[in-house]
Amino acid sequence: MSTKTSDLLAAAAPRTVAVIRGISDDHLDLPTPCSDYAVRDLLNHFYQAVVNLRVLAAKQQPEWVEEPDHLTEGWRDRFEGEIAKLIEAWSDPAALEGDSPGMGMPQETVGNIALLELTVHGWDLAIATGQPFQPAPEALPPIYAFMEQQGPTARERGLFAEPVGTSSSDASEIDSLLALTGRHPAWSAGA
Repeated sequence: MSTKTSDLLAAAAPRTVAVIRGISDDHLDLPTPCSDYAVRDLLNHFYQAVVNLRVLAAKQQPEWVEEPDHLTEGWRDRFEGEIAKLIEAWSDPAALEGDSPGMGMPQETVGNIALLELTVHGWDLAIATGQPFQPAPEALPPIYAFMEQQGPTARERGLFAEPVGTSSSDASEIDSLLALTGRHPAWSAGA
């Protein structure tokens, strides 16, 4: 069984998993576009987000605990496994029904958060570690629509920075999305 959400997650996941697998131990202390996070910190945050979003798909209450270091032996395999479980959890049509008891918002919105996390943090980690990243094209329109709708509230809660302008009126879809999340599409560690 699958849902539109799980299909989009399944399209986005291999691209992000490839980036995660391409991160070497030498990359872990590098800065990321998320100014509060080095690569290690962002990976730990992202891992915990994937686990919590899987729990939310089952309409259970996740543990919002301080993020422990998940980057122990075999972390890349575990990360890939958790992303697979995330997709599976959102493939149940019941996952998209009603409101989230853990987030107090429609389950479909929570599913869009999962897609946003996979795509935007995939880009964050790729750009921080010098890897290419091409998002799943079918994932961008729903994420962009989600950010236009939910972005103001997320910014009020400190989850995103204010939108930034792009350097061109014909910016790519991913650059437009990144700008909407407060990221500079041309970010580099040295800038």
